[in-house]
Amino acid sequence: MIAGLGTPVETDRPGRDDAAPRLRIRLFGPLTIHRDGAAVALPASRKTRALIAYLALAPRAVSRSQLCELLWDVPNDPRAELRWCLSKLRSIVDDPDRRRLEADGTAVALDLADCRVDAIEIARVARLGVETLPPAELQALSALFQGEFLDGLEIDRNPEFNGWLTAQRRRFQSCHVALLEQLARTANGDEVFGYLETWLGLAPFDLRAHESLLGHFSRRGQIREGEQHLAAAARLFEAEGLDCEPVRDLWRAIRAEPCATPRREAAPAVSSLDRDAGAESPAAAPRRGSIAVMPFADGSAEATPRGGIADALAHDITTRLAKMRSLFVIAQGSVFALRDRQIGPEQAGRMLNVDYVVGGSLQRRGSRLMVAVELVETRTARLVWAEAYTRALDDAFLVLEEIGNRIVASVAAEIETVERNCAVLKPPGSLNAWESHHRGLWHLYRFTRADNEQARRFFEMAVRLDRSFAPAYAGLSTTHFQSAFLGWVPRETAIDRAFEVAGEGLAADDRDPAAHWAMGRALWLRGRQDRSLVELEQAVELSPSFALGHYTLGFVHSQGGDPATAISASDHSRLLSPFDPLMIGMLGCRAMALARLERFDEAADWSVRAAARPNAHIHIQAIAACCLALAGRLDEAQRHRTTIHRSQPGYRIADFLAAHRFVPDAVPLFRAGAGRIGLG
Repeated sequence: MIAGLGTPVETDRPGRDDAAPRLRIRLFGPLTIHRDGAAVALPASRKTRALIAYLALAPRAVSRSQLCELLWDVPNDPRAELRWCLSKLRSIVDDPDRRRLEADGTAVALDLADCRVDAIEIARVARLGVETLPPAELQALSALFQGEFLDGLEIDRNPEFNGWLTAQRRRFQSCHVALLEQLARTANGDEVFGYLETWLGLAPFDLRAHESLLGHFSRRGQIREGEQHLAAAARLFEAEGLDCEPVRDLWRAIRAEPCATPRREAAPAVSSLDRDAGAESPAAAPRRGSIAVMPFADGSAEATPRGGIADALAHDITTRLAKMRSLFVIAQGSVFALRDRQIGPEQAGRMLNVDYVVGGSLQRRGSRLMVAVELVETRTARLVWAEAYTRALDDAFLVLEEIGNRIVASVAAEIETVERNCAVLKPPGSLNAWESHHRGLWHLYRFTRADNEQARRFFEMAVRLDRSFAPAYAGLSTTHFQSAFLGWVPRETAIDRAFEVAGEGLAADDRDPAAHWAMGRALWLRGRQDRSLVELEQAVELSPSFALGHYTLGFVHSQGGDPATAISASDHSRLLSPFDPLMIGMLGCRAMALARLERFDEAADWSVRAAARPNAHIHIQAIAACCLALAGRLDEAQRHRTTIHRSQPGYRIADFLAAHRFVPDAVPLFRAGAGRIGLG
């Protein structure tokens, strides 16, 4: 993972001078430090200056051993050299009344809460998103880029530090490009060309930059300038072995509609490079979220240049994401070809014109495997999600499978959350199929009758806009499932609709795990448990990372199958998707399975966790009430009964049992629990 982008340092917003920090650190261009406006003389030692920068961006205290590994290539006494550097650093950053360098025998930290650091200001805004900033703040942030990050601070024979430096430069360049894109979108007059020129200088193969520049030429009637730019772009692309046809397509579309600012999903600008046969072009398909998985950097001492465990992990993640079917996944040949050209993940994401990029690093140390991974939103350079995994390398294939499953499930869940939140902010009439689907998911997971009806409308809109988008059918089927399960409409009618729509989803794409998941749930509603399990098992076979498939297998088994299998499936679904909006079901089905095993104390604890979720519906509250009663925790059980009757006064255990499909010997168990608290 790239250290420092989440550093919680309080700095003033760009352009404000009402607060004057005593210490200002500039990391863009050569490292400089100013105290009370006067430049501070820095040590000649590159390692001391590198230490300042590294600690400034570190999100937490750094161990002394890590700093020694970072900056010294097996010196005689690395800890002594580190102590010398720290003494120099202390004289630079500390004041008589303010200690900023904190060091003990094991770790070192730099407290810059009362300082201003240009890179931290930029990182903070990138984390929050540049799209909400007014032009004045965008300009002030862009002005902070006074040169390359830590210009001239490479250190010979220090691959660890130089690798960190390269990663930081790539990330901050991506932040700079995101700022310039936003400035170009909001600028008026001729200043837009300055932003576009800088943008193209940093990201010469970014299709959005070419589209924006060509659009401005067309709207001003500067057709000759547009043709000249197209010719120059063609020479540039062809010199790198890239396909310039997407840029030509953009120019043709802009010329056809000179007053418009088209937003096409251009094909990847790498069609002349190796790519998987049959890969669908996003220009030929309705808009879907798109993602590229970049090859992982292997920092192991025994790393092989190509084809090793790092490449295997990237290939595995790409394959698993493709199996989920909801995202357009760039073929492996394209991203590996960009890696061979020394193109970093952020720039590759713009070249490929994708919404998201997954990248990371891998390192083997003895019998341990450490994997760091992050998900970045391409256009805003925002770090959406990052995680680190450390595993014993007993069986490389099993370890890669486990980590790959976790990464894919987390990436899918994080993207779904981002897209849901974005879709909610848009006017309903402007939504495409992808956005309508995610707007529907936002309502679906709230588990109220009104929201379920809203979700149904948005899924129906998504289906109308894209008849081939199976996840939209799955969402629509789920709205009918919820109507039947929660008793909002006549049960049989809703069950029939859930089944019919699930069938339409399978007809649209029978390789989509969500389509089989929806059919499995619909068959369960119909009382066809055996066939339901077949469909659900097909869903997780198609996509082993599909957390909802594993959860629903647990849900079905928790009532009518093997409770031990239900517990295992519930645990696996939560491992894959620890922040899933259907966590209430994952926890609830585990509680029901434990109750069937007569492990009542455990069942009560898990049911309380489910009922505490903000979107817990009435059946989840009933699970908690029954399990608590069975565990003898009657006062707590009565409180859940009160919650139930506050929302639905006539609710009884018969309603709970009618919604579920318990085996006969489990029914008396839940009746007994309900009877103890007057819910019978």
